[in-house]
Amino acid sequence: MGRFAPSPSGPLHLGSLYAALASFLDARKQRGQWLVRIDDIDTPRNVAGAADSILKTLETFGLTWDGDVYYQSRHLEHYRYYLDLLKDQELLYPCLCSRKTLTEIKHSAIYPGLCRNRTFPEKSPHAVRIRVDAIDSTFNDRLQGTQSENLATQHGDFILRRKDAIFSYQFTVVIDDHLQGVTDIVRGVDLLDSTIKQIHLQQKLDFKQPSYMHVPLITDSHGIKLSKQSFARPVATDHPPRVIFSLLELLKQAPPQELADASLSEILDWAINHWQPGHLSTMTAICPAADLDASCI
Repeated sequence: MGRFAPSPSGPLHLGSLYAALASFLDARKQRGQWLVRIDDIDTPRNVAGAADSILKTLETFGLTWDGDVYYQSRHLEHYRYYLDLLKDQELLYPCLCSRKTLTEIKHSAIYPGLCRNRTFPEKSPHAVRIRVDAIDSTFNDRLQGTQSENLATQHGDFILRRKDAIFSYQFTVVIDDHLQGVTDIVRGVDLLDSTIKQIHLQQKLDFKQPSYMHVPLITDSHGIKLSKQSFARPVATDHPPRVIFSLLELLKQAPPQELADASLSEILDWAINHWQPGHLSTMTAICPAADLDASCI
């Protein structure tokens, strides 16, 4: 069971559609289900109408999902429940560090544990962090190979719930994948660094670990990832077959040239039957050819 989980912070751009297509093809190739989840837990970043726009775009490109769309904002009780489970194991602690303090230490990227000895209950406004183990954790990525990190020395204790009471991405994604029965996660390599944190939570909650495959990112000519932050344009929807054909080329699937004039359903059927993610090897970035039709990006 695969899934695509966009945040409704804007319309779908080429980089997101590319990741969705890879996830979709991987699930369908294995004759599995493909789910869509709207990661709308970070409410200040949500843009009105973006979720509906994203879903409409997926449908336009033939990426149809199974079951109902899952919205994080409707599952707060589940996040509270599992946070309490971790709290009962005495794995969590309140963090009172101010934004200024965190900004001052941010250059190190590792939280130094300033509040590690604090305990619950805590009346002051606080974030909630999980204590991590000072041991090497290893997992095998289907595309990027064996990955090994030490959470304590490379990341430090990380946040599960922010001071504004919003649950973190690292926490909610683990709960959601478990509740939805997701078995195969295909996403961009920019999230590879998050995987060890998520596996740590899976282990503490006794969840089954999904398989992971992190595909290369689409970048511009300067190596900058296509994203909302880099002002990537919404993907054009006037010619879906041409866009999907171009994305298959970026995914190194080598679609035959005669397929370029085929219908969307024919292109997707071919792509499912011939899906071979190994063609991407251990690449981490792909820059579209300069002559890629502007309507595709």
